Amino acid sequence: MSLALIAALPFLGALLPGLLIRSGRTACAMVTGSVTALALLGILLHAPAVLRGEVIQTRIEWLPALGLNANFFLDGLGLLFTGLILGIGLLIILYARFYLSSKDPMGQFYSYLMLFQGAMVGIVLSDNILLLLIFWELTSLSSFLLIGYWKHLPEGRQGARMALAVTGAGGLAMIGGMLILGNIVGSYDLTVILTQKEAIQASEWYLPALILILLGCFTKSAQFPFHFWLPHAMAAPTPVSAYLHSATMVKAGLFLMARMWPVLAGTPEWFYLVATAGLITMVLGAVIGVFKDDLKALLAFSTVSHLGLITMLLGFGTKAAATVAVFHILNHATFKAALFMSAGIVDHEAHTRDIKRLGGLRKLMPVTFAIVCIAALSMAGIPPLNGFLSKELMLTEAVETPWAGNAWILPALATIGALFSVAYSFRLIAHVFLGPVRDDYPHKPHDPGFGMWAAPAFLALLVVLIGLMPMTFAGDLVRATASAVIGEPAYVNIYHWHGFVPALFLSLLAVGGGLVVLGLHPRLEAGWNAVPRPEAKAIFDGLVEPFARLSRRVTDWLHDGRIAGYFAIATVAIVAAGYYAWSSTTAGVVTRDLTPIAPVAAVGWLLLMGCTGALFFIHRSRLVTLVVLGVVGLMVSVGFAYLSAPDLALTQISVEVATIILLLLALNFLPKADAEKITAGRGFRDLVVAGAAGLGAGALVYALMMRDFFFPTISDFHLANSYIGGGGTNVVNVILVDFRGYDTFGEIIVLGIAGLLIYALAEALLRGGPANDRLLSWVPDQKRAGDRHPLMLVIATRVMLPVALLVAVFIFLRGHNMPGGGFISGLVAAIALVMQYMASGYGWTAARQRVDYHAMIGWGVTIAALCGVGSWLAGRPFLTSAFGYVHPPVIEKFEIATAAIFDLGVFLTVVGAVMLALASLSRFAVRAGETVNTAPFDIRPDQSPASVAKEGH
Repeated sequence: MSLALIAALPFLGALLPGLLIRSGRTACAMVTGSVTALALLGILLHAPAVLRGEVIQTRIEWLPALGLNANFFLDGLGLLFTGLILGIGLLIILYARFYLSSKDPMGQFYSYLMLFQGAMVGIVLSDNILLLLIFWELTSLSSFLLIGYWKHLPEGRQGARMALAVTGAGGLAMIGGMLILGNIVGSYDLTVILTQKEAIQASEWYLPALILILLGCFTKSAQFPFHFWLPHAMAAPTPVSAYLHSATMVKAGLFLMARMWPVLAGTPEWFYLVATAGLITMVLGAVIGVFKDDLKALLAFSTVSHLGLITMLLGFGTKAAATVAVFHILNHATFKAALFMSAGIVDHEAHTRDIKRLGGLRKLMPVTFAIVCIAALSMAGIPPLNGFLSKELMLTEAVETPWAGNAWILPALATIGALFSVAYSFRLIAHVFLGPVRDDYPHKPHDPGFGMWAAPAFLALLVVLIGLMPMTFAGDLVRATASAVIGEPAYVNIYHWHGFVPALFLSLLAVGGGLVVLGLHPRLEAGWNAVPRPEAKAIFDGLVEPFARLSRRVTDWLHDGRIAGYFAIATVAIVAAGYYAWSSTTAGVVTRDLTPIAPVAAVGWLLLMGCTGALFFIHRSRLVTLVVLGVVGLMVSVGFAYLSAPDLALTQISVEVATIILLLLALNFLPKADAEKITAGRGFRDLVVAGAAGLGAGALVYALMMRDFFFPTISDFHLANSYIGGGGTNVVNVILVDFRGYDTFGEIIVLGIAGLLIYALAEALLRGGPANDRLLSWVPDQKRAGDRHPLMLVIATRVMLPVALLVAVFIFLRGHNMPGGGFISGLVAAIALVMQYMASGYGWTAARQRVDYHAMIGWGVTIAALCGVGSWLAGRPFLTSAFGYVHPPVIEKFEIATAAIFDLGVFLTVVGAVMLALASLSRFAVRAGETVNTAPFDIRPDQSPASVAKEGH
């Protein structure tokens, strides 16, 4: 299976839960899990080759000139992390099915989870640092959604904002560091960068790049001083905590440090920055964790501590320490995910996570107790479990690593961290499960069903198996992963007994000291609470609040609701940028002569300028303003035709007709009060801004048209290849459906979305309360005539409809070789249908409507997309058109081009969007009291025009 497909599967799977939740929670979970299982299967199919030392690659060129390619590769490090992401993700999906309440929107949860899963898989498989950065930021955004999933909890919303602020800021720093690396090496591909250690470390930009990249890693992996966000993210549902904060998101920083280890490690800067931060985080997290009474808070700080342990090992810079770090990543994921899920079980059954309200659960929840015991003892480093193996190896590496020339600082502090790790692990077991059964639980606890404890039980089983037989169950994986990290074959031999070495005595000291701390916990806790200490959250809030106040003031000042102000700010910025570009470069000398001005062109220009200037004086009269705007659009169309741009002229005039009609409908619902009076000062300011923008644009156009610039234009390529490559002589249409077909595809999607949004807004208003009723209760400004749908207009539009539709078909069919195409023909057809609404009324026309405009938009976009996908089947880029000639009998040969299929999609989308907008606005008129005729005309045979007028119809 292609690595690109594996990376895409979770994103594709994110679309399914929202649809399948209607089929039931179990079906939703099963399908979501199936997508993850399929991606996991794809990785496992590559596992034998990776374990042999091979590297699997998938390369997709996108923008090679910019170095942005969708390249993926899978080595040992990628295999370990994708296995953790997808494997534990599959268990979390199972666990969440039974953990989440029936009131929780499960489809939404699984969609967010799959988005996050896809972002994490993308990070670990990316072979391009620009692509990696995109996935990196996606993890921050998707984790924000997951942490804030319980929107009704203020702490959930705050935790999500804090996580996004810290990890997002670190991500911005990391972008700078990665770009520096790419510039040093001259490539953005990781497989190239990882071979350039000497060039990177010899560069003067090495230290800035290192600091910026480490900021991204430290913030994501909650390293000191950025550790504070992780405990506050525990307001998320337990499946989120178990997934993000033990196996995936917080390990993204560890992954990147391990990935960049071959080129960044081995220097004093790396050692002191990484090892010191990891050591402080390890000790600080362990000490704080001992005194936390919330189960998830205790586990959160234990996670911070173990992340620090792994960071410290990577910071040592030795091959052996990097191998131990890899091994502990695997071990930590197994026992910590099991512990988080077990904490969720306790909370789910006892309705509390407060350790002081628990105790004695061993007899009430024996299955959960067994799982917690195994996982917690592994976390404490008790033999023969897997946590013991990596803890012993960690202490061995600490003993052999001096810090600032001192041989005992690292082992002493590492032992203290291990000691407190033992203390909070034993406290978890003793204070929650041991002791007498209480009679004051918030809810009588008991073991849940198999569905909830199956996932943590499986992880606990892995803890035991890896601990008892490490080389059998983890040896090959650790070897392949370590080899990928250190850049050469790694020696791995994991066993329990190392002899009477210093690490053994330090380990015994940690276990004994942890028991002592547990025994003295009440006294130590009293002292801990009595000692004043800085609170990281308070510091963060204090730093953020001034910026938040400033941003609110700036926002309130800028976003005052006046669209003229927004236009002024944007225009000033554009003019300033243009002036800077103009003044900092040279335009060169004039190389062309002015062309003679024909009298007709001069008259048209004067008419255009006159109407444009008149808008300044008549803008308060909306109907007259629309008429003048129509004249301006008409003159622009004439200008296009005069300058030999018939496609643009046809498009402009058809757009003008459609938009003017829709704006006429919308005028009814605008406020009838006069617009805000403009002061003389504001008017002068607006005149200066508009004049500068107009003169600047005119100067730019004049400079471009009067000079032969040194750069070649792309028009020559299009003219030369329009017929040869696209099969059409109409260069404009070939550009739209072939050379720049992707742009057109995006534009029709935007157009379709606009039509659907107008419909959605109409639905919201029509279903609204009294406020919306007042908004729609408009009264005609003048007395209406009795012939609201005049006889001549009705007859004329009936006759015009088939003719206009035939013209639309003609314009559609000729578009590839003559002026026309799907967009213009769609507008012509839409105008023909709009005229039916205008002549015969909404009710009469809607009753005869046989087409669902929603479906028309959907079919249009789908047909256009399928046409583009068909190019892939032929091995060509998306939306590359194919063409050929057929020779039917009797008639002469003619061309058939796949571009016509794409144009059909454009046609359907344009007609659907325009008609849906029209229908939505027409429904406003009905709601506001407009009468709806059922006959073709307003006047029934038994009525006279005078009686109709008298009735007010």
